[in-house]
Amino acid sequence: MEVEAVDEGILGRILVPDGSEGVAVNAPIAILVQPGEAVPAAAAATPTPAASAPVPAPAPAAAPKAAAITEPHRLVAHSSMRKTIARRLTEAKQSVPHFYLSMDIELDALLKLRAELNARAPKDGPGVFKLSVNDLIIKASAAALRKVPGVNASFTDEGIAFYDNVDISVAVSIPDGLITPIIRQADHKGLATISNEMKELAGLAKSGKLKPEQFQGGGFSISNLGMFGVANFAAIINPPQGAILAVGAGEPRAVVKDGALAVATVMTCTLSVDHRVVDGALGAQWLAAFKAIIEDPLSLML
Repeated sequence: MEVEAVDEGILGRILVPDGSEGVAVNAPIAILVQPGEAVPAAAAATPTPAASAPVPAPAPAAAPKAAAITEPHRLVAHSSMRKTIARRLTEAKQSVPHFYLSMDIELDALLKLRAELNARAPKDGPGVFKLSVNDLIIKASAAALRKVPGVNASFTDEGIAFYDNVDISVAVSIPDGLITPIIRQADHKGLATISNEMKELAGLAKSGKLKPEQFQGGGFSISNLGMFGVANFAAIINPPQGAILAVGAGEPRAVVKDGALAVATVMTCTLSVDHRVVDGALGAQWLAAFKAIIEDPLSLML
């Protein structure tokens, strides 16, 4: 995460190296100097405790370590992001009662609409855009959340928090892990706006320049692995959100239409829900609304 200095100057000395852990809040991390000014001696990276401060109790004995790995291997130290991801996902699986619902959804009408809209899009200039299937899925998810608002919610100890805005977090893979930039008020935005915002956010994510307000929050998540050919999967909920949609690849499958076999492009979507917030019937209602929108995508134009 980038931290913008409140003062101007030249970075004269780094006090806290990249990747350091346990740095105290408000501890100096660098020294700024003016042009021509000598760099002062390094300051302590963390405040020195007062002499009257209580002596901390000895740390409890460490738990027995797992057996050491004995095949040839290469060990890469965990980054701060990877440690955060590991902690949050472990907490999510241990503390959130996950419940899963899957549904097969036909994509042919959506693919046809996407091709027609892209053909009509400006080729250059400020209005240029190129829709992806994921852009349409974001918009369809937002519309379904408006139809079934009970899924746009979180569990708290005091009660269930129902969100006023439809803010959708979209999982983006970056070299160091995974991050979820947010399309704010996605239900009020057109497809071109969603497409351009998503491209911009993904670019910022991959260059490590996302601002906290661009990835913190959100009421619902989408994880799409269809571009990798993954047929179906179940995603882990992103707390404190109450649901996440896992999107598989669209592929030709045999289907029955009017009593006869036919071929259609079908994707499998799995909705993971926090069962404290969303029960099976409510989750099924949301999936049915999402399916109806995807299979009749002209409704997104209304």
